[in-house]
Amino acid sequence: MIAAALFVLSFFFDGYVSISVLFASYLIAGYDVLWGAVRKIFSGQIFDEEFLMGLATVGAVLLKEFSEAAIVMILFQTGELFQSIAVGKSRKSIKALMKIKPDYATVIRNGEELRVSPEEVENDEIILVLPGEKVALDGVIESGNTSFDASSLTGESMPTEAFCGDRVISGMVNLDSPVKIRVSGSYEESTVAKILRLVETSSAYKSKSEKFITKFSRKYTPCVFVAAVLTAFLPPLIFSQPLLVWVRRALVFLVVSCPCALVISVPLTFFGGIGAASKKGILIKGANHLETLAKVEKVAFDKTGTLTEGGFSVTEISTQDISEGELLEITALAESFSTHPIAISIVNACGKALDKERVTDVINLPGNGIKALIDGKSVLVGNRKLMQSASIDLNFSEEAGTTVYIAIDGEYKGSISLSDKLKDGAEEIVPLLKKTGVKQIVMLTGDNGSVSEKVGKSVNPDKIYSSLLPQDKVSIALNLKEEGRGKLAFAGDGINDAPVLSCADVGIAMGALGSDAAIESADVVIMNDSLFAVAEAIKISRKTLRIVKQNIFISLLIKFGVMFLSILGFDNMYAAIFADVGVMIIAVLNAMRMLSTKNGVS
Repeated sequence: MIAAALFVLSFFFDGYVSISVLFASYLIAGYDVLWGAVRKIFSGQIFDEEFLMGLATVGAVLLKEFSEAAIVMILFQTGELFQSIAVGKSRKSIKALMKIKPDYATVIRNGEELRVSPEEVENDEIILVLPGEKVALDGVIESGNTSFDASSLTGESMPTEAFCGDRVISGMVNLDSPVKIRVSGSYEESTVAKILRLVETSSAYKSKSEKFITKFSRKYTPCVFVAAVLTAFLPPLIFSQPLLVWVRRALVFLVVSCPCALVISVPLTFFGGIGAASKKGILIKGANHLETLAKVEKVAFDKTGTLTEGGFSVTEISTQDISEGELLEITALAESFSTHPIAISIVNACGKALDKERVTDVINLPGNGIKALIDGKSVLVGNRKLMQSASIDLNFSEEAGTTVYIAIDGEYKGSISLSDKLKDGAEEIVPLLKKTGVKQIVMLTGDNGSVSEKVGKSVNPDKIYSSLLPQDKVSIALNLKEEGRGKLAFAGDGINDAPVLSCADVGIAMGALGSDAAIESADVVIMNDSLFAVAEAIKISRKTLRIVKQNIFISLLIKFGVMFLSILGFDNMYAAIFADVGVMIIAVLNAMRMLSTKNGVS
């Protein structure tokens, strides 16, 4: 501000007074740039924008072009101000996430309430959360009912009702009544800690565009410096041209050539994209994943827990030489050793206390079912493949719906059918993704063909792959990656999805309450578990990359154009200022558009 005021004031004076005021304006505006250039010269880091700007303006001062030198520095600092405002705005959404860390936890030990650091609370301890307080660690409500505000985690403004026995995650804010929560892990394993680690490390993963700009500027800056030296001295030496004319042109060339617009705007745009996504409950683990997401043309969805609620309910029980109650109890005993949503639903449907001591030799068969000894009898509980592998005869066609078959001592005893509701947005997600430019959408599921077709009629993906084991999903994902151009994104939520999340170009974990393995393996985490957020993430990523490309194109076009004109002598220092600082401001303002991404997918 002072430098700008002195610059304006200089026009009210003449002679040495005007020059002195202009020189003071130049020093005030450019002191830190000049000092930075000097320090970097002594540290061996010569070629950067501070060096080019300092050299050009010192040259202008030596040529007694004080007004040009002052205005270059003033406008350069103006550009830096725009940059800091833009970075500040894009950091706000990131900082909002950083505030989710609780300051303390109230742990109950020996009947006393102790306020301690969340890191000091151990697994299986009880913590008390009063209204207005944050949940310090993940756990299960031991006593009490209340509602929680999870907006800082998920972007969802509606409160979440929670009752005794419900799982809650750290970072939620208690709104109504005191609750006691049994902690299910250490603070380092909590949702808050994982989110903070993601946020803190996201800027470390640079996109290909950022890496290109970094490499480009390292080679570009020395090249333009050499070009400026040649411009200043070759024409006078070879063609006996006036030295001062060509030195002036070389200084203009130096100011134009500063790569500020690219060096600043490209990482700022990616940072803004990550911030815009986080405001909507979408955590992107780095600019590299954001850039890859922008190139996605194929999306594969897991079915259970992703396109559907994953909350199964028993709809029918068929028996053969056994009562429904006995069949359901035996099945529940076997399934009580599994955490699969189907298993949990069957145990809940049984509705009685289960004596697990009746069960021995439990073997979990991923993708097929469970084998166990119950009351000394060999029990198989699982899908048709499991029955076939044990030579159990199912002399009827495959049933519609999710069906669990039960065999005892090698004899088929019946089946239990379950249904699963579609998630909100499941019927709209395919056309939404098509609008964003996704060309192929597929569904992968371990369920049988009839179940897959039933869901497929509602969701309408391009292709359905059913009866898959975890390794089958990986094989299909690899095949999809090899087919044609474009990147593959996979969205899933369960522990069985971790391998395919890792092998996809972009792995998307659905929900903060999804499995830890899925969240750790994923590149993008949808905190609010909304299918619409998948399309929103792709929309944000595409907009980010579009702005990056615009800034690169505009910056290089204007710079190379004005550089060429400067060599020919058709422009002056003010044109150079526009080509450098003006372009930088335009690029930064363009990058700031990322912060105005609206809700909804267009």
